[in-house]
Amino acid sequence: MADQAIARLAEVRLPDTLAELRTIVEFESPSSDKAAVDRLVAHLATQIEARGGAVERHAQDEYGDLLVARWQGDDREPLLVMTHIDTVWPVGTLDRIPCEIDDERGRGPGIYDMKASVAMMLTALDILREIGAHGRPITWLVNTEEEVGSPVSRPLIERLAAESAIVLCLEPPVPPDDALKTQRKGVGMFTMTARGKAAHAGADHASGVSAIEELARQIQWLHSLTDYDQGTTVNVGVIEGGTKRNVVAAEAAALIDLRVETLAEADRVVPLIQSAEPLTDGAEIRVEGELNRPPMERSEHVIGAFEQAQRIAASIGQELVEASTGGGSDGNFTAALGVPTIDGLGCPGDGAHAEHEHIQVGKVAGRTALIAALLSDL
Repeated sequence: MADQAIARLAEVRLPDTLAELRTIVEFESPSSDKAAVDRLVAHLATQIEARGGAVERHAQDEYGDLLVARWQGDDREPLLVMTHIDTVWPVGTLDRIPCEIDDERGRGPGIYDMKASVAMMLTALDILREIGAHGRPITWLVNTEEEVGSPVSRPLIERLAAESAIVLCLEPPVPPDDALKTQRKGVGMFTMTARGKAAHAGADHASGVSAIEELARQIQWLHSLTDYDQGTTVNVGVIEGGTKRNVVAAEAAALIDLRVETLAEADRVVPLIQSAEPLTDGAEIRVEGELNRPPMERSEHVIGAFEQAQRIAASIGQELVEASTGGGSDGNFTAALGVPTIDGLGCPGDGAHAEHEHIQVGKVAGRTALIAALLSDL
């Protein structure tokens, strides 16, 4: 009976969910703009307190303040819910990509990744209160720097996860089947800097050592580490260097992205990148960086949590499937600790970080009901 009520209330409350979603999207919140993010943090703190949550605001210097909200429950270990409100879109994007929500699609910067999840979570809490659900205690973490790798929040994430029985990560699902994520690649982030010796490119070329030449050779070697059979990719995404067309470049740098499916593969490839040696006589290189997120491997903990979610979803008439993805999330941290983690519970849609970012409005109520059912029954 409670399961039927959850599904019905999610539909009834859909207009409220979409109205709150519009409000959240119109608080532009790029990771790099602390003041903008903190305005949304303040709004959400008010919304959470109105729903009976005890709010902890963890002040940060560079990024938006982190929010931790708690609701009491029975005497079991809590559920940890993870969302983030920072986006990749700069302030002013709304002038070009306004928030538009109709019967089919919702558009706007960050609406899919992952502001719809925040609105759905607020509605799920309303539903639990209305049906009088009294399950596990709930802890909700609102992260403000996930898009830049969670450099500040990671210790808090791991501490909260260690206190919890299970983690619900409300990142978007995998299109087109709206699949939950039972496997994510680990992410490594590195900067390689090459140094050479400047010289006049015409009058004294032989005296120079080109940092750009060294970097070009390193890029070829780095890309050779890609092994699709192992699920390993290395990508140099940004390069810069040199000063003038007629000057042998004294310095050049590259930003490197590594993705691996297993911790064993990370243990093999990360040291190779970190210990890279110069390939050009007279050049020097320096590598900074590390494995930012460990892989979420398809472990028995992850599969067990997914199967629990499948059973609960079936009770409200939904069928869940699983998939793997190359992207990372805060769920990588919690799964690597061995804490059962259910990832990909956000709103179906597509276009994360892209101009066509959108959600499917017709599936908002269903996902809201799923979140509420999991909070009630896990």
